[in-house]
Amino acid sequence: MKIHFIGIGGIGISGLAKFLQHQGHTITGSDIKETLITKNLQKLGIKVDVPHSCENITNQDLVIHSAIIKQNNPEIVCAKQKNIQVLSRSESLLEILKDKKVYSVAGAHGKSTTSAILSSILECSAIIGAESKEFGSNVKYTDKNNIVVFEADESDGSFINSNPFCSIVTNAELEHMEYYNYNEELFYEHYKTFINKADVKVLNKQDPFLSTLKTDAIWLNPQTDITNISYTLIDDEPHTKFCLKDFGEFCVWGFGEHIALDASLAILSAKDSINIETIKKNLLNFKGIKKRFDIVSKDEKCVVIDDYGHHPTEIKATLSSVKEYAKLKNFKKITAIWQPHKFSRTIDNLSAFINCFEGVDELVILPVWSAGEEPQNIAFKNNFKNYNLTMADKVTNKNNCVELIKDEKSFKNIDNGIVVSFGAGDITYQIRGVL
Repeated sequence: MKIHFIGIGGIGISGLAKFLQHQGHTITGSDIKETLITKNLQKLGIKVDVPHSCENITNQDLVIHSAIIKQNNPEIVCAKQKNIQVLSRSESLLEILKDKKVYSVAGAHGKSTTSAILSSILECSAIIGAESKEFGSNVKYTDKNNIVVFEADESDGSFINSNPFCSIVTNAELEHMEYYNYNEELFYEHYKTFINKADVKVLNKQDPFLSTLKTDAIWLNPQTDITNISYTLIDDEPHTKFCLKDFGEFCVWGFGEHIALDASLAILSAKDSINIETIKKNLLNFKGIKKRFDIVSKDEKCVVIDDYGHHPTEIKATLSSVKEYAKLKNFKKITAIWQPHKFSRTIDNLSAFINCFEGVDELVILPVWSAGEEPQNIAFKNNFKNYNLTMADKVTNKNNCVELIKDEKSFKNIDNGIVVSFGAGDITYQIRGVL
């Protein structure tokens, strides 16, 4: 088929585009601006037009659009005039995944890591909302089996359309409530629907909501099922060792209890189809997720880490890992650089954000990445006054030295200890020195 994607620059929809290209379809797309994602898609032979235009709709068989695209978009209007089928990303999942054995991973935190780990274990196709460093993409395709590991998105309710054979839920913390009209009951009903659609269910019993469910599931109780956690460096890369139930010891890339939890969920999901020794071996193929505890540069004095964490729970978990890493590296200083993501998220979780940076030696706060929201006033200096606080406009990385910039001028360099950046905006490019 000839399939056109509107909003193809999004990480989730670009994954579907690449997956369908692997299956032999001819893919085109459009977006409002050129990005690294659209450039990479073009390198794969996918024609991407900027901006949206009716001229981009020619003789396609199907048009798929991202959740943020409105029905008055010129390409949707033109496609309907030409009687070309138009589907939202959520609607398209029913068709794309209908004949696959789908291991579908949902949750507010940890789903990208759990998905990538599970795809390593199962040696199968995967569509993930982040780039796995094992295969250098957010998509892996193989025709060795009919299995797909799919990172399911609760932000637009589309996870209920992911056709799960196995539903894995890392946690059900309230997030993206604007889609659910701030109705907690509606939010949790979607999770129940997602879980009940699957033949096999793997759930985190530590989660307050999940623990209330009366369902036949494979339960992980992290407090009792995961034991003997320890941290080590292998070829100077962070690894966590842990024991899971009575299955013995496992070793996985990354630091922290949350890594052990994510890996355990993946292991429990795979254990009925792969023997434990093969799982242990395949687990070592996982090399981490880009932008998740991602070591972007290092030398003897300084290690610079990029992390996608943009929610207090994620930031706190990553900082716990950073502190363990600092001990093993014998570094005394930890600097956190935070680019708040969305005014609404920052305001809704302000007290948790204030507390989640506890233990850092210096906190650098950048302007809020608005993600299209209208600006709101947030008194960062007053709210975070108990930290060793620095306000900056942006940062850059030159030869493993992080420069802080204000009013277009560099005013401070950080070249010692661990520097870790947090955020889902362009901080990931700033900390790599490419912006």
